[in-house]
Amino acid sequence: MPETTTTPRPITLKDVKANPKVRVLIDGANELLRSMGYTEHGHRHVGVVSSITRYILEKLETPERTVELAMIAAYLHDIGNVINRVDHPISGANVAFTLLNEMGMPPDEVVPILGAIGNHEELVGSPVSLITAALVIADKSDVHRSRVQNPILETFDIHDRVNYAVTKSRVEMDTEAKTVALVLEIDTDFASVMEFFEIFLSRMVMCRTSAALFGYRFILQANGTRLE
Repeated sequence: MPETTTTPRPITLKDVKANPKVRVLIDGANELLRSMGYTEHGHRHVGVVSSITRYILEKLETPERTVELAMIAAYLHDIGNVINRVDHPISGANVAFTLLNEMGMPPDEVVPILGAIGNHEELVGSPVSLITAALVIADKSDVHRSRVQNPILETFDIHDRVNYAVTKSRVEMDTEAKTVALVLEIDTDFASVMEFFEIFLSRMVMCRTSAALFGYRFILQANGTRLE
């Protein structure tokens, strides 16, 4: 009787989240950054980024499996911070390769995930693919007071103040106008809109480049003022 072979079930974001190594590494990455005074980069952040990435790609009518791979990339994008903040996209891609390889993901699916993780940072990366572009916009859009880990208001640095000042943040896709907007409500008692630009300008430029990759314009709307 001929042998039958079964195709392995595709690895999903649910599988990645359930991997105990992933949970420990994300916790460790966030703890390292927290000790250095950075905003939250833990399960909340990667969950938000994964959700926004899915929203963008679904609006672009991207194939379902590609969306799933992009969500996995988004969930793992900051895992390299467990080693060091410097060059964390590169170290993160290496860590992600080990994890996904161990889980049995085929190389042709691992490759785009590694490219997205390795290129999500504005200092060294660029939107090399559709999933990278979606991840970049999702990552840079997660600015909100819930990310502030410093409990002492009087010791906030500019990053703490700017994030704390953002009381509402959402990404809006307009498929007819072909725009993707980051809509913010900023409490100017804690930080000015100008201070937001002081630390986020390079990130917003990368968002604009990323949106252009899929034929959209990136818009920033802060306290009702629209900037393109």
